[in-house]
Amino acid sequence: MPAVLPTRLRPLPIRLAPLALAVLLAGCQTLSAVDGAGEHQDDPLAGAPPITRGLDAAGLATLLTAELAGQRGDYRRAALGYLEATERYATPTLAERAALAASFSNDSELLARAADRWQALAPDAEAPSRLLAGLAVQRGDWSEALRQRLTLIERGSESDLTGFIEAALAENANPVPLLSLLRQWLPRAPQGAVRQDAELATALLEVSAGDTDAAERRLARLGDSAPALPALWLTRARLAQERGDHRGARDAARRGLAVSPDDARFILLLAQSELRLGNVAAAEARTDALLETHAGSGELRLALARLYLDEHATESARRLLLPLVDDADTPPLAFLLLGATAEAEGEVDNALLYYRQVAPGPEFLPARLRAAEMLIEDDRLLDARAFLRIERLRHEAHFADLVTLEVELLERAGLADDASALLDRELDRTPNDEALLYLRAMRAWESGDLEAMERDLGRIIERNPDNAMALNALGYTLADLNISERLEEAREMIERAHELDPGNPAIMDSLGWVHFRLGDPERALPWLERAYATLPDQEIAAHLAEVLWALERREDARALVREALERFDDRPVLDELLERIPDLAPR
Repeated sequence: MPAVLPTRLRPLPIRLAPLALAVLLAGCQTLSAVDGAGEHQDDPLAGAPPITRGLDAAGLATLLTAELAGQRGDYRRAALGYLEATERYATPTLAERAALAASFSNDSELLARAADRWQALAPDAEAPSRLLAGLAVQRGDWSEALRQRLTLIERGSESDLTGFIEAALAENANPVPLLSLLRQWLPRAPQGAVRQDAELATALLEVSAGDTDAAERRLARLGDSAPALPALWLTRARLAQERGDHRGARDAARRGLAVSPDDARFILLLAQSELRLGNVAAAEARTDALLETHAGSGELRLALARLYLDEHATESARRLLLPLVDDADTPPLAFLLLGATAEAEGEVDNALLYYRQVAPGPEFLPARLRAAEMLIEDDRLLDARAFLRIERLRHEAHFADLVTLEVELLERAGLADDASALLDRELDRTPNDEALLYLRAMRAWESGDLEAMERDLGRIIERNPDNAMALNALGYTLADLNISERLEEAREMIERAHELDPGNPAIMDSLGWVHFRLGDPERALPWLERAYATLPDQEIAAHLAEVLWALERREDARALVREALERFDDRPVLDELLERIPDLAPR
């Protein structure tokens, strides 16, 4: 991966999409790679299937090494040993042990390799497909997760495609490739409940993709054949909301509540419809009823408060949040949302007090960012900078994060020189702060100053030779710029980064790219394939497509580009590749 700037800090969304809140209320289950992974066990491999036959001396040595590594807690080496053994003995139980060991190694790429091997050796087994589906969800590859789920359904597993698609959309998955997959699969779907579930899931995707006419026709057909399906009325209500037909959404939600009286999602949809129709009192009555059935649910109060904020009903949001402030252990998110409520009502100083009370945790930086943005929007830039300076003194553990935040805000305001001065000043005070050195290096890279970038990254590496991020950033940059006399140096740095962080797909991408720059596309290919399987990313896709093209695998390259163009909305590296190699464009 390229040496990219640290993740830009964004304000924590103060609104919860209706779909996300519906998933919360429905208690949507998440997929896990391996049941129990991460829990303490004396010997996690103790329950794995035994290996009992077919061993020669070399095979026995490999397995003994793997077994001993597992007993010592070196699960990565154990998994690699079992994987090596599967090359000699194509036995599913070996691959299963490899997957189990890999699940304790904190190396997701190794776990994916083991699961792929297990599936290849046991193509009819459900467990590796479930594992691969879970891994795909974890890395945000919803298309691959859907493929695995469809395979499981064809083998007779439980469907629940509607719940899966709801979860995917709640995570902002791109609906277009998912819709294409489901439409292709629908003719093979078993009849009955599975087919109805698949039709509903397809309608959800059609709504999300903007093809509301197709969704309407599909739902009308389902309404004739399965009017008692709660998911049908959920989808119809959401489709009506998408069209801005709030009365239609309310009617559909009422029909759904009649079919499924205890389904909190219909109460939510009714409340949201009433809010959008201006009936705040009716909405509050619905949510009060919901809270009565979920007594003591602070999480639900927070989610509902976000809903009211989304609909600009700030007083209702405040009413939901204030009881949480009276608790001894107020959730930090409550202060964040109260700050957003006060800000929406124009109470800037009151909002600032709430934002400052957000304790360290996931909401800490978003609260400081929103507070500073609010002051800047109120033409109080100096106050915003003073606020951040005080916060750096109050929260020393977040010093570098808060400096980074201020640099970001100054750049947004067109004050790049002030941002540079701030960064230089703080580095004069803390010259060995690796996070700030890295930030300055990336800003130098953005401005095309390779010498300054290398100087700061070199300082990091000199003091901390085990900083994989700095090694990868510098190595990749040298490779990407194709500085021929320094490519071997780049390879050594990236290989060292990989030793330190072997499961990092960004480093795998860098390894593939430097081998390609060194003129060895064959060696580059497996690294890029593994990187893309672990982290579907437009830049890795571009690198992999170019290597496939260089290896004369033209159709494979075009197919990858076609899939990437559908998957990624923002794809600068892919677009640049198509400008250089127009023949790569799908035909």
